[in-house]
Amino acid sequence: MAHKLFNNQMYDLNEIMIEVKAEIENITYNPTMCRELKKYSVEELFNGEAFDDGSFLVELEENEYAISWWVTPKRTRSYPRSRVYDTYNHKNRVTIIPLVKDEGKDGDRDYLQWDTISLMSLLQVNVIIAPYKSADKNNSYENKITNQRFDYEYIKRKFKELQEYQSDALHWNLKQAEELEEVAELSERYYYEKIRSETEVEMHSRSYFKKRLEEITKKAEIFKQRSRELAREAQHRESLTLQPKESTRTEKGIITIKNYLGGEYCFTTDEIMVNDDKVFLIEKKHTRSTFPSLSDIKNGLVRMILFKNLAEVKIEKNKFNSVPILGVTGENFEGYCSNHGEITNEIGDISSKKKNEIDDLMGEADENDFIVIISEDDEEIQEELYNKLKDVV
Repeated sequence: MAHKLFNNQMYDLNEIMIEVKAEIENITYNPTMCRELKKYSVEELFNGEAFDDGSFLVELEENEYAISWWVTPKRTRSYPRSRVYDTYNHKNRVTIIPLVKDEGKDGDRDYLQWDTISLMSLLQVNVIIAPYKSADKNNSYENKITNQRFDYEYIKRKFKELQEYQSDALHWNLKQAEELEEVAELSERYYYEKIRSETEVEMHSRSYFKKRLEEITKKAEIFKQRSRELAREAQHRESLTLQPKESTRTEKGIITIKNYLGGEYCFTTDEIMVNDDKVFLIEKKHTRSTFPSLSDIKNGLVRMILFKNLAEVKIEKNKFNSVPILGVTGENFEGYCSNHGEITNEIGDISSKKKNEIDDLMGEADENDFIVIISEDDEEIQEELYNKLKDVV
C-alpha cells in the first residue's frame, strides 16, 4: 500500500485519489480562440528578433510554420501551453524548448522532462530542444541572469533537418530525445564558460548539472523512466495540497494517457467525478478577480484537446465514458453560466470585454463538444451546478 508523509501526517495515496487510465489515438479539434500570429522573415527567426513574440509564423521555402517557444522547460511558468495553443490552427506546428534553464545561483534551475515531449507528441507538435547561449546579468541579484537567448545557429540547423523529415511529430520528437547529447554539451559549455564569463554570475553546481544531463542523455528510455518517476512524485504532492490560485470541491485524481506507440503522459486532474458509467474529467481555472486571463484559459483548453479525444477510459478494470469539463471560478464573478442547456445562465454585472471572452469560450466549447461551467467562488453553488449534470449528460 502506497503512503506519503505530508505536513507530518501519513496519507494512504490509494484512498485519497482516483486513478484514471486512458488511451488516445487521433486528435480532432477546431480551435477558435487562437490569436492572429505575426509573420516574420527567415532572417528574423535565425537572428532572434522573432522571439519577441511567444508564438509567430515563418515561411521556410514552401512551408509555413507556426512556432512557439518556452521560456523555461517547466510547464507551470510563463503559460507555455497557451503559446502552443495559439499555433494549433496551423498545419505545421513547432515548439522550441530549452533542455535546461539555469538562472544562476540566486535563481531557479529547471530541466526538461519527457512528459513535456510526450504531451507535445500527443498534440502533434514538433519539438526542437535547444540550448540557451547568451544572457544578461540581472542587476537586482548578485548571481542571477535574465533575458536568456537561444543558440539560433543550432535552431537553424534543426529546422533544416525538420524540413527534410518525412514522418510525423511523434517520431520526430522521439528522434530529438535520443539525440540530446549535443544540446547537453552545448548547454553546459554555454552556461559554465560563455555566460558565466560574460556576466560574472555564478551558476548552480556544475557537477550536479553534469550528472542530471548524463542521466537525461544516456538513453531515451532512461530519460523517460526518470521523468515519469518525477512526474508521479509531483502528482502525489499536488494531490495532497491545494494551490492558492485553485478553487476545488473534491480530491484531485491522476490520469495517465497512453498513445498508440505506448508512450505515456501522466498528470494530476483538478477534479474527477464518477457517476454510473461516466467519469467527469474537470480542469479548473480560478482567479481572484472576475475572469481568468486568456493565457490561463488557453492553458486549460490544451487539456480539453486531450480530454475530448480519449478513445478508452478505465478506472481499475471498469470502462467509462469520459465527459470533459472546463470549470472556471472568479472571486469577483457574480452568478453562473454554462454552454450546457441544463444550466440556466444567471450572470451579474460584468464588463463587455469579459462578456465577449466568455462568449468566445462558450463558442469553442460548443464547436468541440465539451462543457464549460463558469461560476462565482461558492462551493455550494458549484456543487449544485455539477450535480445537475450528473444524470443528464
